[in-house]
Amino acid sequence: MNKFSIKNMNLWYRDFQALHGINIEIPAHQITAFIGPSGCGKSTLIKSLNRMNDLVEGCRIEGEILLDGQDIYGGIDVNALRKRVGMVFQKPNPFPMSVYDNIAYGPRTHGIKSKFKLNEIVEKSLYDAAIWDELKDRLKKSALSLSGGQQQRLCIARALSVQPDVLLMDEPTSALDPISTAKIEELTIKLKKDYTIVIVTHNMQQAVRISDNTGFFLLGEMIEYSDTEKLFSIPKDKRTEDYITGRFG
Repeated sequence: MNKFSIKNMNLWYRDFQALHGINIEIPAHQITAFIGPSGCGKSTLIKSLNRMNDLVEGCRIEGEILLDGQDIYGGIDVNALRKRVGMVFQKPNPFPMSVYDNIAYGPRTHGIKSKFKLNEIVEKSLYDAAIWDELKDRLKKSALSLSGGQQQRLCIARALSVQPDVLLMDEPTSALDPISTAKIEELTIKLKKDYTIVIVTHNMQQAVRISDNTGFFLLGEMIEYSDTEKLFSIPKDKRTEDYITGRFG
């Protein structure tokens, strides 16, 4: 069962074409990784999956991106889309408010007022993000007082609080130390039973450790996309092989 189907997608920023003819099926309840050198289009593609690129002036998209068969660029409410497709960024970006209010923020904007219900959501989201035990006695503390790794798991909990179907992660561990990185990788693997996860990573070992499928991007093209093990052990394209063996990138 595919969660996203991307068909003949091209994307421009004004006159610059950032993505060329992308065709990809992203399966539900799996982790799909996008790898490739800086500026190759992988973050541009992931941001198209919840229309974050709408915020960039002069951005134009051709082709189709279907979420559960529905074209996300045709007549769909962007707020409803972003509720279904959550995003975690490269640098942890908690709101300057308490741990509790960070998690309750999304559900409140979607109309949940009941204190009991909000308490439940905060606990479940922090629990699902594997940080409840660390934070349960610090819910009233500022989220900005947490360590970088805790802030990033808080941001994952915040994304989960509105019960999305999909979690997009744009280099979620690149600003973190190895221990925090390991925690987030472990968490990501756990989350795929309930969510479809798409992750952009610079770290090829990370893609090997956690993803089921990997797409390799170069200069705005998707060069190769397959089962992660296959792509890393028997790449079909010479450019993929050169990249994963460290000849460039």
